[in-house]
Amino acid sequence: MASPSTYSDALDAKPILSFLGLPNDYSPSPTDAPIEFLNQHLFQLPPDILRRFSAVTTPQQRTVIAHVRNRRFKYAHSDPLELRFVGARRQWPELWEGRERRGQEEGREEKEWAEKEFLGGSVRSHVGKLGTLLGDYEEEREGQRVRMARKEQAMHEEFVPEEDESSDEDEEPVPDAAEPESTEEAQTLFQRRIRERFIYGQLQTDLYDRVDWDDSLDGNGQDDEERWFDDEEEG
Repeated sequence: MASPSTYSDALDAKPILSFLGLPNDYSPSPTDAPIEFLNQHLFQLPPDILRRFSAVTTPQQRTVIAHVRNRRFKYAHSDPLELRFVGARRQWPELWEGRERRGQEEGREEKEWAEKEFLGGSVRSHVGKLGTLLGDYEEEREGQRVRMARKEQAMHEEFVPEEDESSDEDEEPVPDAAEPESTEEAQTLFQRRIRERFIYGQLQTDLYDRVDWDDSLDGNGQDDEERWFDDEEEG
């Protein structure tokens, strides 16, 4: 977490406090304690001022603010394109654990473009194997991108130590979670996990800068949110 001096360099507190009619020595300070400040004054500030707090807080830090979390919840369950299966799989391929070979869909799209759209299709008879070659190249590029993304994800995974190593021998091994029975189930589970990670501020995306400060997403959605998380724990 950044130090207060870094906050003061990235965020000028005076115009924010002036807008609210607060003294310059007000506590909690927008620079020294931005999360606490937002918890108290989120509804009093317009989006153009609130966006400045993106420079001094992370999406995961802002998750503790109930109103921000509710905005993410409402947005995630409005079925936005960014969080649907196809878009989410392309944006966060390291989180997709499906069985099909990654890159095949992108390769098919490249092949179809070459066969149907390249030069308007007027020289289709001359391109020969161009579509197949482009498809293969695209599949290879996508596969490499996924491998690199998963490697980077693994490097950032936090190590969680076991609670009691001495009791390992006495405990029964925990079976692996059952895999989804179908592609449709795998896709549904993936999309659900993406939504959950989005709500908790765990995705790398600029959506947070748009959603967290959008007061049009405010509403009575807290009961629905709590019910959704209850279902998560029971599932």
